[in-house]
Amino acid sequence: MGLIVDRRDQEFVLYEMLGLQELFATARFSDYSKDMFDMAIDLSKRISEEEVLPRYMEGDREGAKLVNGEVKVPQCYHYLHKIMNDSGLFTMAVSPEAGGQGFPYVIDLAAREYYVFNMGFLLYPEAAVGAAHLIEVYGTEEQKKKYMYKMYEGKWGGTMVLTEPEAGSDVGNLKTKAIPQADGTYKIVGSKIFISGGDSDLFENIVHPVLARIEGDPAGTSGISIFLVPKYLVNDDGTLGRKNDVTITGIEHKMGLKGSATCSMSFGDNGNCYAELLGQPRQGMKIMFQMMNEARLGMGLQGLGTASIAYLHALNYAKERKQGADLLNMQNPEAPRVSIVNHPDVRRMLLWMKSHVEGMRALVYLCALAIDRKEASEGEEAEKWHGIMELLVPITKAYCTDMGFRVTELAIQIYGGYGYCQDYPVEQFMRDLKIASIYEGTNGIQALDLVGRKMSQKKGANFINFLGEINKTLARYKDNPRLADISKDVQDAVNLLADMGMFFVQCGKEGKFLIPISNAYPFLNLMGTVALGWLLFWQSGIAYEKLDEICKQNNVDVNDKKAVAQLAKDHKEAAFYSGKIHSARYYITHVLPHAQAYAKAIKSQNLSMLDIPEESFAIE
Repeated sequence: MGLIVDRRDQEFVLYEMLGLQELFATARFSDYSKDMFDMAIDLSKRISEEEVLPRYMEGDREGAKLVNGEVKVPQCYHYLHKIMNDSGLFTMAVSPEAGGQGFPYVIDLAAREYYVFNMGFLLYPEAAVGAAHLIEVYGTEEQKKKYMYKMYEGKWGGTMVLTEPEAGSDVGNLKTKAIPQADGTYKIVGSKIFISGGDSDLFENIVHPVLARIEGDPAGTSGISIFLVPKYLVNDDGTLGRKNDVTITGIEHKMGLKGSATCSMSFGDNGNCYAELLGQPRQGMKIMFQMMNEARLGMGLQGLGTASIAYLHALNYAKERKQGADLLNMQNPEAPRVSIVNHPDVRRMLLWMKSHVEGMRALVYLCALAIDRKEASEGEEAEKWHGIMELLVPITKAYCTDMGFRVTELAIQIYGGYGYCQDYPVEQFMRDLKIASIYEGTNGIQALDLVGRKMSQKKGANFINFLGEINKTLARYKDNPRLADISKDVQDAVNLLADMGMFFVQCGKEGKFLIPISNAYPFLNLMGTVALGWLLFWQSGIAYEKLDEICKQNNVDVNDKKAVAQLAKDHKEAAFYSGKIHSARYYITHVLPHAQAYAKAIKSQNLSMLDIPEESFAIE
């Protein structure tokens, strides 16, 4: 059993469920094959198992350090960066024209799932690729030649420089200014905080995309531009020149991701911070949101990947750890000790973890595949998949990071006291993942984005198309009698979700804007819960069909539960499909009903969170 990702489940989601192979029939991806994708994922699996995981705790213990104004990363990161960069793993989805392999985005994410748990390390190369992609899309040919290729090659790094001490998530309130120069360049003056990988000794140079306001431009987000600020200026021949007027003023001491340098930075203390405009003036937010959306989907992947490795470690421990007698023999002091995986409460936790990990994998991959389908399609079909992606990004980011964190929490619970100690990596999984619900826009902001923007885009067409995809699945399995009970539960939940969408529309018509705004996060959780219910139901439909075939081949009555269970003991594929069915049934029976509670609370129109006087939260 792998301890990072369930490779069999990956295969199932990609090909048996989502039909990735359909991309091969499109002009965009006709040169690719399943064998190529399998080789890429297998490479990622091997490197992660042999190199990344063994150095995971080492990077955490050593941490990033600020020495004489420069950041020193854990020594093992240098080795990991070289071996992974040389393998081409960081640029799988980058266009061949820019030096990448041009793989579908979903395959890039599937490969990254194997090492995304080590985000303390991964933030450095991922930020470099993300910043390079900004230049690829919005930069001039000169900027591409000057910066982009070296960033994609892994020689130079990159960042995302947004946050300021007084602005935080209120980006429009930023104070950093850009002063135009006679030669068309700019001088930047300002301070930034919480900059992941703001400096490191992994790279020869670092290119910072910095949000700033050109002197004289209007306040708010509409007046923001974005600039390329290199750590070292680049000479005409490509060699490095003087160090730019950029200072690392400190690094944060964090509960997790200790190998990642979260920097505070000062620009232009000496009035000589060189910068180049990226794109057009006042396009800063539009341009940065490209990187932000990619990063938010990446955060969903971080939630999934960390949940996956935490679940598999907990499962392995539960199989090996012997404690207590079997439930039916607990009164017998002579009864043999059994593995804790046999205890009902441990099995409850493991099945909760399993169902959520499998549901999140389907959600993350579906969101990524929507990007690929948009790229491979034209007209209305392309628009449909782009819209579904836009709708799913905030849900994927928020729901997967929150539920992923809960999976890591349960992993510690299964380990017991050992899980709370640093002898095992599960405590680090939890520490490292917590930040994912905060950075790249807090999950509360994701909820506001969903309710305030994404639900109403194209007059609600994206939401309607999403519901349409769910109803296609329900229609596909409507005649399967073994799915009838959970099919009704999923249909009821979908109807509830649609009703809540209409409820929010009605609130808007009546001027009751505070109701959807104040309940944005519960609504996001409702939608995430229903989405996973749909995806797991879809998986169970496929699993029933495949299990029926296996039973027929082995002369087993599909309605004989004991016979099917015995078959699963001896037949790996039967065990796998049986597991998919149980995951779906558990989630739909035990978790999906939470959607009703969210809806009831929202529809109460209770605004206690606003009505309570500030002074009443606590009395001095």
